Amino acid sequence: MAKNFEPENKLPNMIGPGTKIKGDIETNGDIKIDGTIDGNITSKGKVLIGQNGTVTGEVKCTNCDIYGTFEGKLTVSELLSLKASSKLHGDVKTSKLSIEPGAIFTGTCKMDDKVSQPIAGSGNVKK
Repeated sequence: MAKNFEPENKLPNMIGPGTKIKGDIETNGDIKIDGTIDGNITSKGKVLIGQNGTVTGEVKCTNCDIYGTFEGKLTVSELLSLKASSKLHGDVKTSKLSIEPGAIFTGTCKMDDKVSQPIAGSGNVKK
């Protein structure tokens, strides 16, 4: 008897340097951004904004590491890590926050251990 087998995708979605996207992204996995995104991102996994990455919009995810630039509204259900090279301008809602010396954070932060889990594909992110 044949068994339906769907391989688990361990590779993250990647937006490479020099790539610019205008629009919304929804994923069940992780995403790494080294390019530019002008739009909303919903991820059940980790969003990683690389040192040359720029995101402008609304992001909802489980975990987030920022090395580059983010401007907008950020909702992280678990851990938000702002690395030394990061620049964040906007409103943050997270359960846990880690800020390295040198990171720039301008905006508001609300910490709550009951931040809702993002639901990719639900259309719950509006611009």
